Amino acid sequence: MGHAYSSIIADFFARLKRIQGFNVFFLTGTDEHGQKIQRAAEKKGMDPLLFCNEISKTFRDLAKKLNLSNTDFIRTTESRHSKSVINLWNILEKKGEIYLSKYSGWYSVSDEAFYNEDEIEEINGKKLSKSSGSPVEWIEEESYFFKLSKWQNNLLKFYSDNPNFILPESRKNEVISFVKSGLKDLSVSRKSFSWGIKVPSNKEHVIYVWLDALTNYLSALNYPNEKDDLYKNFWPANVHLIGKDILRFHAIYWPAFLLAADLKPPQRVYGHGWILSGEEKMSKSKGNILDPLEIIETYGLDPLRYYLIKEVSFGNDGNISKKKLENCINSDLANNYGNFCQRVISFAEKNTQLKIPIKDKFNNEDINLLNNFKSNYKKLIEYSNYQNVNAYIDFIVNQLFKSNKYFNDQEPWKKKNDTKRLNTIVYVSLELIRKTSILLYPIIPETSLKVLSIFGISEDEISFESILDNDFLTPNIEINTLDILFKKIEIKD
Repeated sequence: MGHAYSSIIADFFARLKRIQGFNVFFLTGTDEHGQKIQRAAEKKGMDPLLFCNEISKTFRDLAKKLNLSNTDFIRTTESRHSKSVINLWNILEKKGEIYLSKYSGWYSVSDEAFYNEDEIEEINGKKLSKSSGSPVEWIEEESYFFKLSKWQNNLLKFYSDNPNFILPESRKNEVISFVKSGLKDLSVSRKSFSWGIKVPSNKEHVIYVWLDALTNYLSALNYPNEKDDLYKNFWPANVHLIGKDILRFHAIYWPAFLLAADLKPPQRVYGHGWILSGEEKMSKSKGNILDPLEIIETYGLDPLRYYLIKEVSFGNDGNISKKKLENCINSDLANNYGNFCQRVISFAEKNTQLKIPIKDKFNNEDINLLNNFKSNYKKLIEYSNYQNVNAYIDFIVNQLFKSNKYFNDQEPWKKKNDTKRLNTIVYVSLELIRKTSILLYPIIPETSLKVLSIFGISEDEISFESILDNDFLTPNIEINTLDILFKKIEIKD
């Protein structure tokens, strides 16, 4: 579920920026090297690459089931990726940012992370990471090191000069506090296993999985060819959306690597929270998983997307359950959005022959409701620019409540003798459906497209800016009927 959440959130922003007129490159993929993968493959008696082929296919299939609009899917076992990693390594080595020494310390295979003594604890005779709870083991071996300590002040200056580089604010404070406490040089190679990209100057060593994995953002853009159109158009990336458990790698190690190589860091790293079951992070090892595929099979994809985006406060941990999902489907999707669409279209079918009616002059109630999109337009753009997911969706929910109230209060069914006013109410209501569906498109794309299609609007024609237009719909154009969008769920205590 955690991977599904990250992917859906990223897809939300990608779709939102596209309908705002931006050329968007949305990257996802699989990190396939490291000791954890090698051990998992050995446990199954499989070649590591064949094992990764299976895993990667699973994630590709999930991407399709989640209706992700990703531009590319990168695998760290691809040759284009290895080429990028080796080039970055060579630059760092040539600049004297990497040196050979000996590592001794605590390492978590599952986290693929090195830990200081003060970052581990002993519980029931086992050494564990305080942050993740994962087992750690003591290792001593020859290793290449990246001069991370050298970049401590540079990183602090970079954070100061780029105050929105790390969001939300709480995550930024955590990172800055960690960096100020003192950075040690980082081990960036291993000799105890073989599954990974070899250090070009010393094949006995495998490049540390995080130096390897992080470079995927560059390799998907054809780095080191900095003249390539993909690289020129999309680097530095606008935002990396990642789980808070890998924030250190993205907000400390990654910009340090890039700055050391004279490359620009991404513009922002946003560390979102965990998906919780009760008070625990969902994980296979804890057996508390809610399977997104099972949720989709039972409730549908768009309800899952909507629920995760709305009910998880973006940037914080989110506690989810089937009961909460069912309540959300009923209240927001069936009773609010679905009900409004159905009522208006059904009324139009009976009273305007399923045509966009010719409106009369708008009254104050009409104008105030329609112009609410215009008066909040800049705020909606700002929400998307700063990943303020919840403020964005709160606007939609409130607007839908207002739209339902408008239709109730205007009582068009009592205006049969005043066709001008009846037609105007229907026109305004249809415009509200159109505008709201455009805002909902990045969240529930399948359902929104179904609704927009009744107006003859295709996916390529969706324009965020068109929510400013109160006269978008052309009178006398026929519209289609609309099936029930969301079935209300009977909730049993």
